[in-house]
Amino acid sequence: MPAARPAQLPSQRGGADETVAAGTTVDHLTETYRAHYRSLLGLAALLLDDTASCEDVVQEAFIRVHSARNRVREPEKTLAYLRQTVVNLSRSALRRRILGLKLLSKPMPDMASAEEGAYDQLERDALIKAMKGLQRRQREVLVLRYFADMTEAQVAETLGVSLGSVKAYGSRGIAALRVVMEAQT
Repeated sequence: MPAARPAQLPSQRGGADETVAAGTTVDHLTETYRAHYRSLLGLAALLLDDTASCEDVVQEAFIRVHSARNRVREPEKTLAYLRQTVVNLSRSALRRRILGLKLLSKPMPDMASAEEGAYDQLERDALIKAMKGLQRRQREVLVLRYFADMTEAQVAETLGVSLGSVKAYGSRGIAALRVVMEAQT
């Protein structure tokens, strides 16, 4: 004949009509926490390398055992369950770290080198310096046309000049930039 499930026991909180299934009570788990938190933290510290991760693992172990406390038939085995949970969670944390390191250790194939970034910055600086040397209207037209990505008609409307003036200022500005930029190389 199969063993019957243990009967419902009264709660240890002052004889109220609440009942809990046989297993580890919240009070027992609280006492276990007070008595063994440091030793479980030390166990996690042997397996992991930083204090924050150790604390997280131990807290998560208590949360999991608390959630499954009704399955712990013998309260004296609560500490053993906690130790095993700490070990398992530590292993999981290490696996996640190793996987993360494997994924991060490979350089991104499309990533520009530091030299390319330095050359781009130099070119940008040279362009800004050359732009500052242009006439005010030429600079305005080029900035609005090419950096703000406006059409010639939008530039003319924004500056309050004719479409022909926008074309002329733009053409002269690009020619002047070309001369200055070629002289720098």
